[in-house]
Amino acid sequence: MTPGNNGASTPEDDDPFGYLYADGQANGAQPPSGGGYGYPNSVSRVRSVGERQYGQQAPTAPYGQPNVPQQAAYGQPNAHYAAPETFPGGPPTTPQQSGHGGGGRGRGPNTKGLLIGAIAVVAAVVIGIGVAMLGGNDDNKSDNTASTAPSTSQSASPSESATKQADDTFEPQKIDAKALLLSGTSTSTDVAGAQSEGGVYVTGFNQVGASVTWNVSGIPKSGKYTLNVRYGVPGKDANATLTINGEAQTRALNMANFSKAAEGDYEKGWTTTYASITLNKGTNVIKISCEQGNQCDANLDQLSLEKGWKS
Repeated sequence: MTPGNNGASTPEDDDPFGYLYADGQANGAQPPSGGGYGYPNSVSRVRSVGERQYGQQAPTAPYGQPNVPQQAAYGQPNAHYAAPETFPGGPPTTPQQSGHGGGGRGRGPNTKGLLIGAIAVVAAVVIGIGVAMLGGNDDNKSDNTASTAPSTSQSASPSESATKQADDTFEPQKIDAKALLLSGTSTSTDVAGAQSEGGVYVTGFNQVGASVTWNVSGIPKSGKYTLNVRYGVPGKDANATLTINGEAQTRALNMANFSKAAEGDYEKGWTTTYASITLNKGTNVIKISCEQGNQCDANLDQLSLEKGWKS
């Protein structure tokens, strides 16, 4: 090699077949044997497998000698080529042994224990949900019963029930004839046997236009009622006109001699009759009068009122 000529200056100028030409031979080109392309000091492009070591400087062959990797003895690791697991930080080269001890093949995770634990967790969750649902249903039940099924107190409060009972309850009423509104009549105590207070009764009824009027109040409900009249006749039948709330009844009030007293005997002629009437709720006006066509020779003792009609 001449001074100033150090072979190809760049890898691109190397000719792998330079040793076949005269100028290449003149420049010292030789057939390649593992290094560059045959030129002295040429860039080495070819590297033998396993030549480079990780973290170490690859050995350099003497000038002109092929760079041949060292061969390891049979059964010994090759220093220039080793599997990745032999390098620092690489994966382990020996199988891992199970922590449960024992030789042979290692055991996997304890799937049976994990399965039992998972089942226990699921069971606990299911039980909790069931308890919550039972408690919620009781509440909801309590809430839906209060809103959709009125209780007795809601449908009818005690005050309403008492008022309704008072309205539906009717106590029989009784009044002495002398306490009625009298028109064309008078009172007397001459005839014994009257049951009114002091034995006072209404007389003088035997004339057209004579009447007694009872303004009865406190009727709880419109419907059927019975008017009872105690009277006395002198051993003969009598009758009168009965008017309810301004409407005369089609049938006269019958005041017959039910006691079978002898004619002219007022004292033995005390007896009772009744009439079936219809009243309105509240106050009603009951009038007994002597009208044209009536036979009114009678004394009036007491009047009373009861609910319903007599059979």
